[in-house]
Amino acid sequence: MLVSQANNVKVYNLSSGKSLPEWISDRKKRQLLKNDTDLRRRIELIQDFDMPTSSNCVQVSPDGQYIITTGVYKPRLKCFQVDELSLKFDRCFDSECIKFEFLSEDFSKLVLLQADRYIEMHAQYGRYYRTRMPKFGRDLAYHKPSCDLYLVGDGPEVFRLNLEQGRFLQPFDSEVNEINVCKINPDHQMLACGSEDGKVVCFDPRSRLKIGTLDLAMSGIKLGNDLLSSVTALTFRNGLEMAVGTSNGSIMIFDIRSNKPRLVKNHLYELPIKNIVFHGQNNRVLSTDSKILKIWDHETGDNFTSVEPGVTINDMCVYKNSGLIFLANESSKNSVYYIPALGQAPKWCSFLDNITEELEESNEVLVYDDYKFVTDADLDNLGLSHLRGTGLVRAYMHGFFIDMRLYHKAKSIVEPFAYEEYRKNRIKTKLEEERSSRIKVNKMPKINRHLAEKLLDQKANSKKDDQVNDISNPLGDDRFGAMFMNKDFQVDMESEEYKLLHPVVSKHEKERLNQQSDKSENDSDDDLHPWHTIKSKDKKKKMTKKQKNALKLYSMQREDLNHSVSINGLKKSSVTIGEILSQDFQKDIIRESGTALGSKEMTFKLSSKRDTKKEEENKIHKKERKDLRRSAGKIVASDNKPKFWRGKKVR
Repeated sequence: MLVSQANNVKVYNLSSGKSLPEWISDRKKRQLLKNDTDLRRRIELIQDFDMPTSSNCVQVSPDGQYIITTGVYKPRLKCFQVDELSLKFDRCFDSECIKFEFLSEDFSKLVLLQADRYIEMHAQYGRYYRTRMPKFGRDLAYHKPSCDLYLVGDGPEVFRLNLEQGRFLQPFDSEVNEINVCKINPDHQMLACGSEDGKVVCFDPRSRLKIGTLDLAMSGIKLGNDLLSSVTALTFRNGLEMAVGTSNGSIMIFDIRSNKPRLVKNHLYELPIKNIVFHGQNNRVLSTDSKILKIWDHETGDNFTSVEPGVTINDMCVYKNSGLIFLANESSKNSVYYIPALGQAPKWCSFLDNITEELEESNEVLVYDDYKFVTDADLDNLGLSHLRGTGLVRAYMHGFFIDMRLYHKAKSIVEPFAYEEYRKNRIKTKLEEERSSRIKVNKMPKINRHLAEKLLDQKANSKKDDQVNDISNPLGDDRFGAMFMNKDFQVDMESEEYKLLHPVVSKHEKERLNQQSDKSENDSDDDLHPWHTIKSKDKKKKMTKKQKNALKLYSMQREDLNHSVSINGLKKSSVTIGEILSQDFQKDIIRESGTALGSKEMTFKLSSKRDTKKEEENKIHKKERKDLRRSAGKIVASDNKPKFWRGKKVR
């Protein structure tokens, strides 16, 4: 929210955030919401509370559940439901709507005055009936006791359209040139009409007669440069007080029993007053012209606060007994303002009070954009110590605030090459950022290397965000850095204590140890056997006999070392038990499942005695079949020795 503070009164602009156009796709909207922080943080009180080009009128229904705005282009009407904070329906017209009025407590009955002299009645489902008035209209008012709709415009007549009979009645004659505005007093139902020549004419709907005329020029108060000014706004506070707005930007509060104004308030912009509202909870008056909305005291006329939206204002509406204000203006977005000092937020948007309270608690300005905070030593280095105690240096906590322009000027004089140093530092940081994206060669520590690799693998496989950046200390804590630097902390994996603590070695760790042993052997044998350093191009060439013999001798020694290790004259096989079992036994006898970390199972399948006898007979039978050689006539042995076939001698 955009917060302004005029006259020490905070005004929250609820429509200041960015808005998304209607014509973009949903995918584009989601992408913009994802990338733009301003769109994500904006507070949109009512969804789609806008018009394609501009809005003309805005009003709240008598029951307080609906907000209706009219605007262009295309001429249309939008109804918003406050409980849902969204649009309820949208209707379009043939002509621009000038004014509209509620005929019921909700949106189910509306009457609209259009620019082409048409009057449209709308029901809940849409347009119900339309008719045309004799002259172009400017304002309308509805008298509920008699069901008369009063229409004023280009002429002295006050046209009466009876909605019960469905016809025009005899109009009232105001005896003035043109009428701009009309209003009915809700207490005693008096009709007041403001004319173009600066007069207020009052009628009694019961007797249908003119009961009085108030001439502003005869009041003796000079309003601006001219004594004569037209009436552009009218409203009633109660049965006796009436506020009149003029075309030169003045508001006069009258007692209807007197022709002298009790209070005169001037906007000082000499622009016509668009609307005047008396706030119900406190003695505040809200008046607006096309440039500014002013809130002032009803008794004294002192300014309370003001709102300048920056666009032309067409209409204003205040939600009943609250600090929520709606403005119809020459912009696509309807302006919404919330002033906590004027009143609390309505029930349907009570969350505004919590948001504003949090903003007031955290809205402590500690850093200023136009000022630079410097310490006492910085002030001496800049050569500005003589400014202590003057208005150019403001003491704050353990330092001073000085103007940013003065700071840069003094900095350029004292350190003329500061910009060059800053530029070099920026280039250096930029290069470091680019280098960080390249592939890095990780140099593992020489001490406890297997432990470091194990820790790095665990960190890489984990889903946590705290990854290790320092390869030399995979634990990430300086207190344990000596474990990978001091030789006293080297873990002897061949010791009996280590084997007792780690009886089972995981497959992953076994592969890592084998890789380490291969690397260490290759590194140690590089000096003894230079053929390991032969490049890939040289491998294609034929080696000499001396190199071949040396390579054969070296491979034989490696095989003997890998096969057995002599300990105290005895040979200990280096082949694992699993490899021996896999060679000597069949897979269907022993089955393994699980891993070295857990859930290890071995299943032994032992054959019975009957099965062994059958296997021996099958072996004898296969051997006999192999020794015999079949011919087309008879069975002939491969040699002249007698053979047996199923226990019988075969010749």
